[in-house]
Amino acid sequence: MALISSILALRRDPRILKLPPYLSALCIVIGVSWLLVLPLNQYSRQTYVSENAILPGQVHTYYGGSEHDVFRAYRHEVAALADSSVEERSQKLNDIFRGIGLKVAQQDYTYIVGGRNISGRNSYAMLQGPRADATEAIVLVAAWRNMDDAINYSAVALVMSLARYFKRRPSLLAKSTCTFTDGKPGWSIWSKDIIFLIPSDSTAGTQAWVDAYHDNHDPSTISSLPLKAGALQGAVALDYPAGPWGHRFDKLHVVYDGTNGQLPNLDLFNTAVSIASGQMGIGCTIQRMWRHNDSYQERLQTMLRGMISQGLGHASGPHSAFMPYHVDAITLQTVGDGWHDEMSLGRTVESLFRSLNNLLEHLHQSFFFYLLMHANRFVSIGTYLPSAMLVAVSFSITAIALWVQSGRPPKSAGEDLPSGEKGGKPDMTVIKEGGAVALVPTATLEIVERQLAFPLAAVLGLHFLGIVSFYTFNHVAQSSLQSSFFLFAVLSALLPPLATFILSRTVRPSAQEYTLLHSFSLLLLGASLSTLATLNFSLSLLVGLCASPLSFIRPFPRRLLASLPPSLGAPLFVVSAVVLTAVSPMAILGLANAYWGRSVVDLLADAAFGWTVWGMWTSFVIWGVWWPAWVVGACVLWSGIFVEEK
Repeated sequence: MALISSILALRRDPRILKLPPYLSALCIVIGVSWLLVLPLNQYSRQTYVSENAILPGQVHTYYGGSEHDVFRAYRHEVAALADSSVEERSQKLNDIFRGIGLKVAQQDYTYIVGGRNISGRNSYAMLQGPRADATEAIVLVAAWRNMDDAINYSAVALVMSLARYFKRRPSLLAKSTCTFTDGKPGWSIWSKDIIFLIPSDSTAGTQAWVDAYHDNHDPSTISSLPLKAGALQGAVALDYPAGPWGHRFDKLHVVYDGTNGQLPNLDLFNTAVSIASGQMGIGCTIQRMWRHNDSYQERLQTMLRGMISQGLGHASGPHSAFMPYHVDAITLQTVGDGWHDEMSLGRTVESLFRSLNNLLEHLHQSFFFYLLMHANRFVSIGTYLPSAMLVAVSFSITAIALWVQSGRPPKSAGEDLPSGEKGGKPDMTVIKEGGAVALVPTATLEIVERQLAFPLAAVLGLHFLGIVSFYTFNHVAQSSLQSSFFLFAVLSALLPPLATFILSRTVRPSAQEYTLLHSFSLLLLGASLSTLATLNFSLSLLVGLCASPLSFIRPFPRRLLASLPPSLGAPLFVVSAVVLTAVSPMAILGLANAYWGRSVVDLLADAAFGWTVWGMWTSFVIWGVWWPAWVVGACVLWSGIFVEEK
């Protein structure tokens, strides 16, 4: 009864239909304000380790002493391979691992992206744990080239040194040794197999190896792995490009963002930070915040940087390749000038691997969805999710209001005049609902048939065009990306006025059909963003805020344009069209490129690489969800010029 009364009230009183734009704006304001209060102590929490079995920093580390000499010898061998071919480099790395007494294998891969061939060779070795049953493994990664395309000299040398250290018997642990099948003494504490991986680069190489490990690869371009262990329980990547003569670092930059905003279990991050800062005395930082005083501004800046990184959905390091397979992984990157050396980093990795070695099951106790604003402070999904949901709900509110508006009967000639001036009082009808009786105008009870064919076909057709654009940008040659983007931007700007004009001369859609088109588009946008928020909160919120003006677009009335002076009416419409163009996906992408000092070609090439290699969703969301909604909004604006009001 209450619902019927509400609908009748909505149809009876047109003033209620003026509320949805204000409600949508209120949702957006509250959503942004919600985000801004998260860095406060009342809404964020100190990090903590939930999994008791990890026992971070509870073991004594022995890496050091003579291992330092071994490390430096390996680093000089790595430096000697700087100018070697891929084949020579892989052969040398395999010989070193084989000399340590490990099982060795390699993998070739080739990706074809936008006419480019991206190929390389991965080398890896496996240490079979004396107490392991070949069902679980952990991975130590050092890409030959890091994310900055610099040779990862010290990280590769450290991986080989740690491989030798994990395999051999430390002199201080004579009571904790066993004998391997090769007859050499080894360390008997390992209950999991350990894989040492050296991919050719930090992105494609790691992804090819992880895909092949899980048999999710194309054998024609990516070689299968001849050597495997059990299920991967965790991975740690190292980024330490110091050259042959070394370099002491100040802090560890813990990189944790994965592809499509995926994150490792918070316990892994907390364990690494606890070991590095608590046990080893190495400061930790995140999101390139080299100096962090834990103030509100720095917390907010760190959180926003993390949201942008997660919203872009790109791989931030070798660890990102493991995320889609539910393998928790992080990258430890050395930064700054300080007094910590490779031995400090080696002991950190040793302690971290011994903590992972303690696990009896996959990490599951802590959070998988969170926002970090400091190495020791976070907010969980239950606290930050409402901000993105409120932005998504703003589109749904407007969509429902437009649906109701499309079913209202057209105003009669004298509906807006006082009673008695145009034929007296309007016809009234008595409505009985239970014990309640109401007298309402008969016109409000009229049933107006909604024409759904054109709005549904238009929405589906525009989303199909968006997917075609997405496919085109992912497959066009890199040399043609810039011209393709500018051509697409020009066509996108011309599409709404041309389409609206042509339709007004052929199909002749009514104002109601454009209202329904706008309603369906916003309803689909709101549903898509609310669903996306549970998977990639940051991407959902960023797209929602950029698309928020679409909730407030209405047809520009032709009669208003005619009633205003020519010097005011035309400029007002031009300003509206320019503002709408300024918030288009193409314009915002161009502004973002200019801000970060990148070219459009680099952006589109990275997006194509991300989709082909990583399965990155970001470009699909932009062209398949946001762009069609923007085109519909622009068509609605222009419909007021070409469509006759009835």
